[in-house]
Amino acid sequence: MAIIPQPSLFVWSEIEELGDLKRLQLVIETMPDESLMQKLEKRRKNGRDDYPIRGMWNSLLAGIVFQHPSIESLRRELSRNAQLRMVCGLTKVPTSSAYSRFMVLLLKEEKAIHEMFVRLVEEISEELPEFGKHLAMDSKAIASFATRKNRRQKRDGRRDVDADYGKKVYRGKKEDGTPWEKIVRWFGYKLHLIVDAIHELPVFYSVTKASTPDVVEGRRMWKDMKETMPKRIEEAETCLADKGYDDTKLIEELWEEYGVKPVIDIRNMWKDGEATKVVSGQTNVVYNYKGTVYCVCPETGKEREMANGGFEKDRNTLKKLCPAKVYGITCKGQKQCPVGKGIRIRLEEDRRVFTPIDRSSRKWETLYAKRTAVERVNSRLDVSFGMEQHTIRGLSKMRVRCGMVLGVMLALALGRIREKKEDKMRSLVCAA
Repeated sequence: MAIIPQPSLFVWSEIEELGDLKRLQLVIETMPDESLMQKLEKRRKNGRDDYPIRGMWNSLLAGIVFQHPSIESLRRELSRNAQLRMVCGLTKVPTSSAYSRFMVLLLKEEKAIHEMFVRLVEEISEELPEFGKHLAMDSKAIASFATRKNRRQKRDGRRDVDADYGKKVYRGKKEDGTPWEKIVRWFGYKLHLIVDAIHELPVFYSVTKASTPDVVEGRRMWKDMKETMPKRIEEAETCLADKGYDDTKLIEELWEEYGVKPVIDIRNMWKDGEATKVVSGQTNVVYNYKGTVYCVCPETGKEREMANGGFEKDRNTLKKLCPAKVYGITCKGQKQCPVGKGIRIRLEEDRRVFTPIDRSSRKWETLYAKRTAVERVNSRLDVSFGMEQHTIRGLSKMRVRCGMVLGVMLALALGRIREKKEDKMRSLVCAA
């Protein structure tokens, strides 16, 4: 935490009387920012200290906790709220130029802010043993409301010269079976997130321009997470993601390199128009692009969905069982059927279709339903943490801001976990 170099202003019993300020105090107490404070103070060296580094930093955290959309909004709150200034460690309200100078220092410590995030994730994992077991991955559009760049214009503080255009396409079917399509375009950035699907807290993140493909950044994030957070890779069991991450290379890497089972929705990429394909080495077993396997009765030609027999890790195969034997149904061709004892399908048959967790199993459906956790995290970032309305220009500033926002989210959760108030660890708005 950014300790204020002065006698303690109050004890925990007195914080209760400050109401909403307890949330800020909880964040300040929990944030592992001492290393960052020392770096910033070293950068300032012997300069004027009218506005202490720690007080400036704490006031920025206050801006996130109390959802201020801009520095000017935060300054107005500081000017009328003496208790807030006291909690932050400020005796007077910093000027706009002071905040600008402080941000210049802060932008040079992007790595340190990310390291704080990593440390918070590790501390939460110590408090929650199941944390990080099931991970969900998605990206979030962050629109820039700045003037769009012109090739002939240089950086002037008004134009966002780093942002570019992004697009997401959503497709589905209505109740009557007719297809629908929705295209979302924006100018700005993308926040890529890997979150814990059970506790709905971020585990890893990155910020890119809006045009960066989700799957490309997704592969890079897993590689970076293995380097910076190897323990999270070791303890992760599944990765849940939508069709935007349906990619053979990503699916292979998750299982082969990280030992994480991919639970990723699939697109129909079969261009030959076939509804099913024959399993290699079989004569009467076919599968569709969603991974459902059927056996064909040798006598009647009727297709029946084969039963799931589980995944054999040592063989890297999915086992499929005869539906007549498992379900007790009548099959006229059962005696002469060559797959009466079941079959094994190697994942190499089609790495997108066949995954360690069978796509046609109830387990796959149950796990995939947990993917919505990342959408709820995205919603909280917009509504409670002010990412929907912001005045940030530039990729570096956006990365620092996202790192701080996610850090506040984790610090607040960690503080409430330690207070034995786990039911409130995801709430920014309600009092602890």
